[in-house]
Amino acid sequence: MRSVLTWLLILTVLATAPLSTALACPFCAAVSQTFSEEIESMDVALIAKLEKVPATTPDPSIGGVKANFIITQVIKGKEHLNDAKSVETLYYGEGREGRKFLIMGSDPTNLMWSTPTLLEDSTVDYILGSIKQPKDDYHRLIYFQKYLEGKDDMAARDAYDEFAKAPYDWLHSLKPEMNHDQLIEWLKKDDLQANHRRLYFTMLGVCGSKADLPFLETMLKSDDRKQKAGLDALIGCYLTLGGADGMPLIEKLFLEDKEAEYADTYAAIMAIRFHGTETDIIPRERLLQGLHLMLDRPSLADLVIVDLARWEDWSVIDRLSKLFKEANDDSSWVRVPVIRYLMACPKPEAKEALAELEKVDPEAMKRAQTFFPFRNSGVTPSRDAEQAIAMADQKVGVQLVSAETTQELTADTESDDIEEAPLNEDKAAAVDVTEPPVIATDQAKEPTTEPAAEATSAERFATRGDRLLADAIQNPQAAEAPSANRLVLVATPLVVGLLLALGMWLILRSPYQAPSA
Repeated sequence: MRSVLTWLLILTVLATAPLSTALACPFCAAVSQTFSEEIESMDVALIAKLEKVPATTPDPSIGGVKANFIITQVIKGKEHLNDAKSVETLYYGEGREGRKFLIMGSDPTNLMWSTPTLLEDSTVDYILGSIKQPKDDYHRLIYFQKYLEGKDDMAARDAYDEFAKAPYDWLHSLKPEMNHDQLIEWLKKDDLQANHRRLYFTMLGVCGSKADLPFLETMLKSDDRKQKAGLDALIGCYLTLGGADGMPLIEKLFLEDKEAEYADTYAAIMAIRFHGTETDIIPRERLLQGLHLMLDRPSLADLVIVDLARWEDWSVIDRLSKLFKEANDDSSWVRVPVIRYLMACPKPEAKEALAELEKVDPEAMKRAQTFFPFRNSGVTPSRDAEQAIAMADQKVGVQLVSAETTQELTADTESDDIEEAPLNEDKAAAVDVTEPPVIATDQAKEPTTEPAAEATSAERFATRGDRLLADAIQNPQAAEAPSANRLVLVATPLVVGLLLALGMWLILRSPYQAPSA
Protein backbone atom coordinates (compact mmCIF):
# COMPACT_ATOMS: atom_id res chain seq x y z
CA MET A 1 0.00 0.00 0.00
CA ARG A 2 1.30 3.42 -0.92
CA SER A 3 1.83 5.98 1.78
CA VAL A 4 -0.08 9.25 1.82
CA LEU A 5 3.11 11.15 1.02
CA THR A 6 3.72 8.96 -2.02
CA TRP A 7 0.29 9.76 -3.39
CA LEU A 8 0.76 13.45 -2.75
CA LEU A 9 3.96 13.27 -4.79
CA ILE A 10 2.27 11.35 -7.60
CA LEU A 11 -0.55 13.86 -7.81
CA THR A 12 1.96 16.72 -7.79
CA VAL A 13 3.83 15.14 -10.69
CA LEU A 14 0.59 14.59 -12.58
CA ALA A 15 -0.39 18.20 -11.99
CA THR A 16 2.88 19.65 -13.27
CA ALA A 17 4.16 17.24 -15.93
CA PRO A 18 1.56 18.10 -18.58
CA LEU A 19 2.36 21.77 -18.16
CA SER A 20 5.82 21.18 -19.55
CA THR A 21 4.35 19.85 -22.75
CA ALA A 22 1.41 22.19 -23.06
CA LEU A 23 3.14 24.30 -25.70
CA ALA A 24 4.98 21.38 -27.31
CA CYS A 25 3.97 18.21 -29.13
CA PRO A 26 0.93 17.07 -27.10
CA PHE A 27 1.67 13.37 -27.47
CA CYS A 28 5.42 13.38 -26.93
CA ALA A 29 7.80 13.46 -23.99
CA ALA A 30 11.42 14.48 -24.54
CA VAL A 31 13.96 12.02 -23.18
CA SER A 32 16.85 14.38 -22.51
CA GLN A 33 18.35 17.77 -23.22
CA THR A 34 19.25 18.23 -26.89
CA PHE A 35 22.72 19.03 -28.20
CA SER A 36 21.45 22.47 -29.18
CA GLU A 37 20.18 23.13 -25.66
CA GLU A 38 23.38 21.91 -24.02
CA ILE A 39 25.59 24.03 -26.25
CA GLU A 40 23.35 27.05 -25.71
CA SER A 41 23.63 26.67 -21.94
CA MET A 42 27.45 26.44 -21.87
CA ASP A 43 30.12 29.11 -22.36
CA VAL A 44 32.48 26.98 -24.44
CA ALA A 45 31.81 24.06 -26.77
CA LEU A 46 34.36 22.37 -29.00
CA ILE A 47 35.20 19.25 -30.96
CA ALA A 48 38.49 17.64 -29.97
CA LYS A 49 40.50 14.45 -30.60
CA LEU A 50 41.97 12.29 -27.88
CA GLU A 51 45.73 12.81 -28.27
CA LYS A 52 46.73 9.50 -26.75
CA VAL A 53 45.34 6.86 -24.45
CA PRO A 54 46.14 7.71 -20.81
CA ALA A 55 48.77 5.35 -19.44
CA THR A 56 47.81 5.67 -15.79
CA THR A 57 45.21 3.59 -13.99
CA PRO A 58 41.90 5.38 -13.33
CA ASP A 59 41.70 6.98 -9.91
CA PRO A 60 38.90 5.19 -8.00
CA SER A 61 38.03 8.41 -6.17
CA ILE A 62 37.15 10.23 -9.40
CA GLY A 63 36.43 7.30 -11.69
CA GLY A 64 38.69 8.45 -14.54
CA VAL A 65 42.11 9.74 -15.55
CA LYS A 66 43.35 13.04 -16.93
CA ALA A 67 43.74 13.05 -20.69
CA ASN A 68 44.78 15.62 -23.27
CA PHE A 69 42.48 16.47 -26.17
CA ILE A 70 43.60 18.33 -29.31
CA ILE A 71 41.06 20.99 -30.35
CA THR A 72 39.92 20.48 -33.94
CA GLN A 73 36.98 22.88 -34.06
CA VAL A 74 35.55 25.49 -31.71
CA ILE A 75 31.76 25.61 -31.83
CA LYS A 76 31.30 28.33 -29.24
CA GLY A 77 33.36 30.52 -26.89
CA LYS A 78 36.62 30.86 -28.79
CA GLU A 79 37.28 34.11 -26.94
CA HIS A 80 37.52 32.17 -23.66
CA LEU A 81 40.24 29.75 -24.85
CA ASN A 82 43.12 32.22 -25.19
CA ASP A 83 44.35 30.54 -28.40
CA ALA A 84 44.75 27.21 -26.62
CA LYS A 85 45.36 24.23 -28.90
CA SER A 86 44.31 21.54 -26.45
CA VAL A 87 42.42 20.94 -23.22
CA GLU A 88 43.11 18.53 -20.39
CA THR A 89 40.18 17.02 -18.58
CA LEU A 90 39.00 13.80 -16.98
CA TYR A 91 38.42 10.88 -19.32
CA TYR A 92 36.27 7.91 -18.36
CA GLY A 93 36.36 5.77 -21.49
CA GLU A 94 38.60 3.07 -22.86
CA GLY A 95 41.38 3.60 -25.37
CA ARG A 96 40.02 5.50 -28.39
CA GLU A 97 43.03 7.43 -29.58
CA GLY A 98 42.25 9.87 -32.39
CA ARG A 99 38.50 9.66 -31.91
CA LYS A 100 36.39 12.83 -31.82
CA PHE A 101 34.68 14.13 -28.71
CA LEU A 102 32.31 16.94 -27.79
CA ILE A 103 33.67 18.86 -24.79
CA MET A 104 31.91 21.79 -23.17
CA GLY A 105 32.90 24.21 -20.44
CA SER A 106 31.18 26.67 -18.14
CA ASP A 107 32.30 29.77 -16.22
CA PRO A 108 34.77 31.67 -18.44
CA THR A 109 36.72 32.99 -15.43
CA ASN A 110 37.32 29.48 -14.09
CA LEU A 111 36.51 26.99 -16.84
CA MET A 112 35.03 23.71 -15.68
CA TRP A 113 35.06 21.05 -18.41
CA SER A 114 32.32 18.53 -18.96
CA THR A 115 32.93 14.83 -19.43
CA PRO A 116 33.96 14.32 -23.08
CA THR A 117 31.21 12.77 -25.23
CA LEU A 118 32.43 10.33 -27.86
CA LEU A 119 31.07 11.14 -31.32
CA GLU A 120 30.96 9.46 -34.68
CA ASP A 121 31.92 11.58 -37.68
CA SER A 122 28.26 11.64 -38.74
CA THR A 123 27.27 12.92 -35.29
CA VAL A 124 29.78 15.74 -35.56
CA ASP A 125 28.22 16.78 -38.87
CA TYR A 126 24.77 16.55 -37.29
CA ILE A 127 25.74 18.79 -34.37
CA LEU A 128 27.40 21.37 -36.59
CA GLY A 129 24.28 21.47 -38.75
CA SER A 130 21.90 21.64 -35.79
CA ILE A 131 23.39 24.82 -34.34
CA LYS A 132 22.85 26.60 -37.68
CA GLN A 133 19.08 26.05 -37.66
CA PRO A 134 16.65 28.87 -36.81
CA LYS A 135 15.63 28.79 -33.17
CA ASP A 136 12.07 30.09 -33.35
CA ASP A 137 10.78 28.75 -36.63
CA TYR A 138 9.31 25.43 -37.72
CA HIS A 139 11.86 25.24 -40.55
CA ARG A 140 14.38 23.84 -38.05
CA LEU A 141 12.30 20.66 -37.95
CA ILE A 142 12.95 20.09 -41.64
CA TYR A 143 16.60 19.52 -40.75
CA PHE A 144 15.93 17.20 -37.81
CA GLN A 145 13.30 15.19 -39.67
CA LYS A 146 16.07 13.77 -41.89
CA TYR A 147 17.70 12.11 -38.88
CA LEU A 148 14.64 10.41 -37.35
CA GLU A 149 15.24 6.63 -37.20
CA GLY A 150 18.59 7.14 -38.96
CA LYS A 151 21.64 4.88 -38.68
CA ASP A 152 23.34 7.30 -36.30
CA ASP A 153 21.57 6.39 -33.05
CA MET A 154 22.83 9.44 -31.16
CA ALA A 155 21.63 11.83 -33.86
CA ALA A 156 18.31 9.98 -34.16
CA ARG A 157 17.64 10.26 -30.42
CA ASP A 158 18.52 13.94 -30.42
CA ALA A 159 16.32 14.61 -33.46
CA TYR A 160 13.39 12.96 -31.66
CA ASP A 161 13.93 15.22 -28.64
CA GLU A 162 13.95 18.26 -30.93
CA PHE A 163 10.53 17.24 -32.24
CA ALA A 164 9.19 16.41 -28.79
CA LYS A 165 10.08 19.90 -27.54
CA ALA A 166 8.87 21.79 -30.60
CA PRO A 167 5.59 23.74 -30.39
CA TYR A 168 2.64 21.68 -31.58
CA ASP A 169 1.67 24.17 -34.27
CA TRP A 170 5.10 23.68 -35.86
CA LEU A 171 4.03 20.16 -36.80
CA HIS A 172 1.04 21.52 -38.70
CA SER A 173 3.30 23.99 -40.50
CA LEU A 174 5.60 21.09 -41.37
CA LYS A 175 2.82 19.12 -43.08
CA PRO A 176 4.00 19.76 -46.69
CA GLU A 177 7.45 18.43 -45.75
CA MET A 178 6.25 15.25 -44.01
CA ASN A 179 6.83 11.85 -45.62
CA HIS A 180 3.53 10.04 -45.08
CA ASP A 181 4.69 6.66 -46.42
CA GLN A 182 7.83 6.75 -44.29
CA LEU A 183 5.75 7.33 -41.16
CA ILE A 184 3.62 4.27 -41.99
CA GLU A 185 6.73 2.13 -42.44
CA TRP A 186 8.13 3.25 -39.09
CA LEU A 187 4.84 2.56 -37.31
CA LYS A 188 4.83 -0.99 -38.66
CA LYS A 189 8.08 -1.78 -36.83
CA ASP A 190 7.56 -3.94 -33.74
CA ASP A 191 10.75 -2.70 -32.10
CA LEU A 192 9.92 0.99 -32.43
CA GLN A 193 10.20 2.80 -29.10
CA ALA A 194 6.88 3.80 -27.56
CA ASN A 195 7.77 7.49 -27.33
CA HIS A 196 8.79 7.53 -31.01
CA ARG A 197 5.52 5.83 -31.93
CA ARG A 198 3.66 8.63 -30.22
CA LEU A 199 5.49 11.25 -32.24
CA TYR A 200 4.82 9.45 -35.53
CA PHE A 201 1.14 9.00 -34.68
CA THR A 202 1.03 12.73 -34.02
CA MET A 203 2.62 13.45 -37.37
CA LEU A 204 0.32 10.97 -39.13
CA GLY A 205 -2.63 12.80 -37.62
CA VAL A 206 -1.34 15.92 -39.36
CA CYS A 207 -0.52 14.52 -42.80
CA GLY A 208 -2.77 11.41 -42.93
CA SER A 209 -6.31 10.89 -44.24
CA LYS A 210 -9.29 8.59 -43.81
CA ALA A 211 -7.47 6.11 -46.05
CA ASP A 212 -5.20 5.39 -43.06
CA LEU A 213 -8.09 4.37 -40.78
CA PRO A 214 -8.02 0.63 -41.64
CA PHE A 215 -4.31 0.53 -40.76
CA LEU A 216 -4.99 2.21 -37.43
CA GLU A 217 -8.03 0.00 -36.70
CA THR A 218 -5.88 -3.10 -37.11
CA MET A 219 -3.58 -1.89 -34.35
CA LEU A 220 -6.47 -0.79 -32.13
CA LYS A 221 -8.02 -4.27 -32.30
CA SER A 222 -4.75 -6.16 -31.91
CA ASP A 223 -4.01 -8.29 -28.85
CA ASP A 224 -0.29 -7.70 -29.35
CA ARG A 225 0.90 -5.18 -26.78
CA LYS A 226 3.67 -4.06 -29.15
CA GLN A 227 1.02 -3.06 -31.69
CA LYS A 228 -0.71 -1.01 -29.00
CA ALA A 229 2.37 0.70 -27.58
CA GLY A 230 1.65 4.41 -27.34
CA LEU A 231 -2.07 3.62 -27.39
CA ASP A 232 -3.10 7.07 -26.19
CA ALA A 233 -1.49 8.72 -29.22
CA LEU A 234 -2.81 5.96 -31.50
CA ILE A 235 -6.38 6.66 -30.37
CA GLY A 236 -5.78 10.40 -30.64
CA CYS A 237 -4.58 9.97 -34.23
CA TYR A 238 -7.52 7.70 -35.09
CA LEU A 239 -10.03 10.25 -33.79
CA THR A 240 -8.20 13.07 -35.56
CA LEU A 241 -8.56 11.33 -38.91
CA GLY A 242 -11.93 9.67 -38.29
CA GLY A 243 -13.69 12.45 -36.42
CA ALA A 244 -16.96 11.70 -34.64
CA ASP A 245 -17.39 8.59 -36.81
CA GLY A 246 -14.43 7.07 -34.99
CA MET A 247 -15.99 7.34 -31.54
CA PRO A 248 -18.14 4.15 -31.68
CA LEU A 249 -15.11 1.89 -32.12
CA ILE A 250 -13.20 3.55 -29.28
CA GLU A 251 -16.25 3.29 -27.03
CA LYS A 252 -16.76 -0.37 -27.89
CA LEU A 253 -13.13 -1.40 -27.39
CA PHE A 254 -12.13 0.62 -24.35
CA LEU A 255 -15.06 2.37 -22.62
CA GLU A 256 -18.03 0.02 -22.78
CA ASP A 257 -16.05 -3.20 -22.40
CA LYS A 258 -15.73 -3.84 -18.68
CA GLU A 259 -13.04 -6.43 -19.41
CA ALA A 260 -10.81 -3.88 -21.12
CA GLU A 261 -7.47 -3.39 -19.40
CA TYR A 262 -7.31 -0.38 -17.14
CA ALA A 263 -4.33 1.10 -18.99
CA ASP A 264 -6.20 0.84 -22.30
CA THR A 265 -9.29 2.49 -20.89
CA TYR A 266 -7.24 5.30 -19.44
CA ALA A 267 -5.50 5.79 -22.79
CA ALA A 268 -8.89 6.27 -24.43
CA ILE A 269 -9.91 8.80 -21.78
CA MET A 270 -6.71 10.75 -22.31
CA ALA A 271 -7.26 10.81 -26.08
CA ILE A 272 -10.82 12.06 -25.62
CA ARG A 273 -9.59 14.63 -23.12
CA PHE A 274 -7.04 15.85 -25.66
CA HIS A 275 -9.69 16.33 -28.35
CA GLY A 276 -12.00 18.07 -25.91
CA THR A 277 -9.38 20.63 -24.93
CA GLU A 278 -7.09 20.95 -27.97
CA THR A 279 -9.23 20.47 -31.08
CA ASP A 280 -12.72 21.06 -32.40
CA ILE A 281 -12.66 18.04 -34.72
CA ILE A 282 -15.27 16.23 -32.61
CA PRO A 283 -18.07 18.19 -30.89
CA ARG A 284 -17.61 18.21 -27.15
CA GLU A 285 -21.14 16.89 -26.69
CA ARG A 286 -20.13 13.75 -28.59
CA LEU A 287 -16.99 13.34 -26.49
CA LEU A 288 -19.03 13.69 -23.30
CA GLN A 289 -21.34 10.98 -24.54
CA GLY A 290 -18.34 8.66 -24.54
CA LEU A 291 -17.19 9.73 -21.08
CA HIS A 292 -20.67 9.10 -19.69
CA LEU A 293 -20.10 5.40 -20.37
CA MET A 294 -17.53 5.38 -17.58
CA LEU A 295 -20.26 6.16 -15.05
CA ASP A 296 -21.52 2.61 -15.69
CA ARG A 297 -18.15 1.35 -14.41
CA PRO A 298 -18.11 2.59 -10.80
CA SER A 299 -14.54 1.49 -10.07
CA LEU A 300 -13.24 3.75 -12.88
CA ALA A 301 -15.82 6.55 -12.83
CA ASP A 302 -13.50 8.82 -10.86
CA LEU A 303 -11.28 9.13 -13.94
CA VAL A 304 -13.79 11.27 -15.83
CA ILE A 305 -15.61 13.27 -13.15
CA VAL A 306 -13.07 16.10 -13.31
CA ASP A 307 -13.60 16.39 -17.07
CA LEU A 308 -17.36 16.52 -16.65
CA ALA A 309 -17.02 19.42 -14.22
CA ARG A 310 -14.37 21.24 -16.23
CA TRP A 311 -16.49 21.00 -19.37
CA GLU A 312 -19.52 22.17 -17.35
CA ASP A 313 -21.57 19.06 -18.00
CA TRP A 314 -24.11 19.34 -15.20
CA SER A 315 -26.44 16.71 -16.66
CA VAL A 316 -25.28 13.84 -14.45
CA ILE A 317 -26.05 15.09 -10.94
CA ASP A 318 -28.47 12.24 -10.29
CA ARG A 319 -26.13 9.59 -11.71
CA LEU A 320 -23.22 10.80 -9.61
CA SER A 321 -25.36 10.97 -6.49
CA LYS A 322 -26.36 7.37 -7.12
CA LEU A 323 -22.72 6.38 -7.55
CA PHE A 324 -21.94 8.01 -4.22
CA LYS A 325 -24.69 6.18 -2.38
CA GLU A 326 -23.92 2.79 -3.94
CA ALA A 327 -20.14 3.00 -3.58
CA ASN A 328 -18.50 -0.05 -2.03
CA ASP A 329 -14.96 -1.09 -1.22
CA ASP A 330 -14.15 -1.33 -4.94
CA SER A 331 -15.40 2.16 -5.76
CA SER A 332 -15.28 4.15 -2.52
CA TRP A 333 -12.74 6.61 -3.95
CA VAL A 334 -15.46 7.96 -6.24
CA ARG A 335 -17.10 9.79 -3.36
CA VAL A 336 -14.68 12.70 -2.97
CA PRO A 337 -14.65 13.50 -6.74
CA VAL A 338 -18.45 13.41 -6.72
CA ILE A 339 -18.56 15.93 -3.89
CA ARG A 340 -16.12 18.20 -5.69
CA TYR A 341 -18.19 18.00 -8.87
CA LEU A 342 -21.28 19.02 -6.91
CA MET A 343 -19.37 21.83 -5.21
CA ALA A 344 -18.44 23.20 -8.63
CA CYS A 345 -21.94 22.85 -10.03
CA PRO A 346 -23.95 26.11 -9.91
CA LYS A 347 -27.35 24.37 -10.01
CA PRO A 348 -29.51 24.37 -6.87
CA GLU A 349 -29.97 20.60 -7.24
CA ALA A 350 -26.26 20.20 -6.55
CA LYS A 351 -26.48 21.97 -3.20
CA GLU A 352 -29.45 19.80 -2.25
CA ALA A 353 -27.53 16.68 -3.25
CA LEU A 354 -24.56 17.76 -1.15
CA ALA A 355 -26.69 18.10 1.95
CA GLU A 356 -28.12 14.64 1.34
CA LEU A 357 -24.75 12.99 0.65
CA GLU A 358 -23.12 14.50 3.73
CA LYS A 359 -25.54 12.44 5.82
CA VAL A 360 -24.47 9.30 3.98
CA ASP A 361 -20.71 9.81 4.42
CA PRO A 362 -19.73 12.88 6.48
CA GLU A 363 -16.05 11.82 6.41
CA ALA A 364 -15.95 11.99 2.60
CA MET A 365 -17.50 15.46 2.77
CA LYS A 366 -14.87 16.58 5.26
CA ARG A 367 -12.00 15.22 3.11
CA ALA A 368 -13.35 16.87 -0.01
CA GLN A 369 -13.70 20.25 1.67
CA THR A 370 -10.37 20.04 3.51
CA PHE A 371 -8.33 19.67 0.33
CA PHE A 372 -10.50 21.80 -1.92
CA PRO A 373 -8.21 24.74 -2.85
CA PHE A 374 -10.85 27.47 -3.05
CA ARG A 375 -14.12 27.97 -1.25
CA ASN A 376 -17.34 27.72 -3.21
CA SER A 377 -19.65 30.48 -2.09
CA GLY A 378 -22.55 28.15 -2.73
CA VAL A 379 -21.29 25.49 -0.30
CA THR A 380 -20.69 26.06 3.39
CA PRO A 381 -17.98 23.76 4.77
CA SER A 382 -18.98 21.72 7.77
CA ARG A 383 -17.54 22.58 11.19
CA ASP A 384 -15.28 19.52 11.10
CA ALA A 385 -13.97 20.53 7.70
CA GLU A 386 -13.27 24.07 8.90
CA GLN A 387 -11.35 22.70 11.88
CA ALA A 388 -9.36 20.36 9.67
CA ILE A 389 -8.43 23.22 7.34
CA ALA A 390 -7.39 25.40 10.27
CA MET A 391 -5.19 22.63 11.66
CA ALA A 392 -3.59 22.09 8.26
CA ASP A 393 -2.87 25.80 7.95
CA GLN A 394 -0.96 25.78 11.24
CA LYS A 395 1.45 23.10 10.10
CA VAL A 396 4.70 24.31 8.58
CA GLY A 397 7.86 22.68 7.30
CA VAL A 398 6.06 19.58 6.07
CA GLN A 399 8.50 17.30 4.31
CA LEU A 400 6.41 15.85 1.51
CA VAL A 401 9.00 13.58 -0.03
CA SER A 402 11.46 11.38 1.83
CA ALA A 403 14.18 9.38 0.13
CA GLU A 404 12.18 6.23 0.71
CA THR A 405 9.11 7.78 -0.89
CA THR A 406 11.10 8.86 -3.94
CA GLN A 407 12.52 5.37 -4.38
CA GLU A 408 9.07 3.85 -4.07
CA LEU A 409 7.67 6.20 -6.73
CA THR A 410 10.58 5.46 -9.09
CA ALA A 411 10.07 1.73 -8.71
CA ASP A 412 6.37 2.09 -9.43
CA THR A 413 6.79 4.13 -12.60
CA GLU A 414 9.00 1.88 -14.74
CA SER A 415 7.12 0.36 -17.70
CA ASP A 416 6.32 0.92 -21.40
CA ASP A 417 2.63 1.74 -21.60
CA ILE A 418 0.31 4.43 -20.23
CA GLU A 419 2.36 6.45 -17.84
CA GLU A 420 0.30 9.23 -16.40
CA ALA A 421 -2.78 7.35 -15.18
CA PRO A 422 -3.63 8.43 -11.61
CA LEU A 423 -3.90 4.96 -10.10
CA ASN A 424 -5.60 4.27 -6.83
CA GLU A 425 -4.05 1.71 -4.51
CA ASP A 426 -5.91 -1.32 -5.83
CA LYS A 427 -5.43 -0.38 -9.47
CA ALA A 428 -1.73 0.16 -8.93
CA ALA A 429 -1.28 -3.49 -8.07
CA ALA A 430 -2.57 -4.58 -11.47
CA VAL A 431 -1.28 -1.94 -13.86
CA ASP A 432 2.21 -0.81 -14.76
CA VAL A 433 2.78 2.91 -15.10
CA THR A 434 5.33 3.96 -17.69
CA GLU A 435 7.46 6.68 -19.19
CA PRO A 436 6.57 10.38 -18.90
CA PRO A 437 2.95 11.40 -20.20
CA VAL A 438 2.34 11.61 -23.44
CA ILE A 439 -1.08 12.55 -24.52
CA ALA A 440 -1.10 14.47 -21.29
CA THR A 441 -2.43 17.54 -22.96
CA ASP A 442 -5.54 17.70 -20.90
CA GLN A 443 -3.93 20.82 -19.48
CA ALA A 444 -3.16 22.45 -22.82
CA LYS A 445 -6.02 24.79 -22.14
CA GLU A 446 -5.82 24.51 -18.39
CA PRO A 447 -7.16 27.18 -16.05
CA THR A 448 -4.74 29.99 -15.39
CA THR A 449 -6.00 30.85 -11.92
CA GLU A 450 -3.32 30.24 -9.27
CA PRO A 451 -3.73 30.15 -5.48
CA ALA A 452 -2.70 33.26 -3.60
CA ALA A 453 0.89 33.69 -2.48
CA GLU A 454 -0.16 33.06 1.10
CA ALA A 455 -1.64 29.67 0.24
CA THR A 456 -3.03 27.53 2.99
CA SER A 457 -1.70 24.05 3.55
CA ALA A 458 -4.88 22.67 2.08
CA GLU A 459 -4.31 24.71 -1.05
CA ARG A 460 -0.70 23.61 -1.34
CA PHE A 461 -1.68 19.96 -1.05
CA ALA A 462 -4.47 20.26 -3.60
CA THR A 463 -4.43 17.94 -6.61
CA ARG A 464 -4.79 18.87 -10.26
CA GLY A 465 -8.43 17.83 -10.09
CA ASP A 466 -8.98 20.13 -7.14
CA ARG A 467 -7.65 23.11 -9.03
CA LEU A 468 -9.65 22.34 -12.15
CA LEU A 469 -12.88 22.12 -10.19
CA ALA A 470 -12.06 25.15 -8.09
CA ASP A 471 -11.34 27.22 -11.15
CA ALA A 472 -14.67 26.15 -12.62
CA ILE A 473 -16.22 27.94 -9.65
CA GLN A 474 -14.21 31.16 -9.77
CA ASN A 475 -13.30 31.59 -13.42
CA PRO A 476 -15.10 29.21 -15.79
CA GLN A 477 -14.24 31.33 -18.85
CA ALA A 478 -10.54 30.77 -18.29
CA ALA A 479 -10.85 26.99 -18.32
CA GLU A 480 -10.10 26.87 -22.03
CA ALA A 481 -6.98 29.08 -22.06
CA PRO A 482 -3.42 27.69 -22.08
CA SER A 483 -1.18 28.67 -19.19
CA ALA A 484 2.33 29.57 -20.31
CA ASN A 485 2.87 31.45 -17.04
CA ARG A 486 2.30 28.30 -15.03
CA LEU A 487 4.76 26.50 -17.27
CA VAL A 488 7.42 29.06 -16.42
CA LEU A 489 6.60 29.06 -12.71
CA VAL A 490 6.79 25.28 -12.50
CA ALA A 491 9.73 24.65 -14.81
CA THR A 492 12.06 27.47 -13.72
CA PRO A 493 12.76 26.32 -10.13
CA LEU A 494 13.18 22.73 -11.31
CA VAL A 495 15.71 23.71 -13.98
CA VAL A 496 17.59 26.03 -11.62
CA GLY A 497 17.75 23.31 -8.98
CA LEU A 498 19.09 20.76 -11.45
CA LEU A 499 21.74 23.18 -12.73
CA LEU A 500 22.88 23.98 -9.19
CA ALA A 501 23.12 20.27 -8.37
CA LEU A 502 25.10 19.65 -11.56
CA GLY A 503 27.43 22.52 -10.76
CA MET A 504 28.13 21.21 -7.26
CA TRP A 505 28.77 17.74 -8.64
CA LEU A 506 31.27 19.08 -11.16
CA ILE A 507 33.05 21.11 -8.48
CA LEU A 508 33.40 18.07 -6.24
CA ARG A 509 34.33 15.63 -9.00
CA SER A 510 36.50 17.63 -11.40
CA PRO A 511 39.37 19.90 -10.33
CA TYR A 512 39.88 22.90 -12.59
CA GLN A 513 42.02 22.17 -15.61
CA ALA A 514 43.08 25.19 -17.60
CA PRO A 515 43.59 24.84 -21.37
CA SER A 516 47.16 24.08 -22.29
CA ALA A 517 48.76 26.16 -25.01
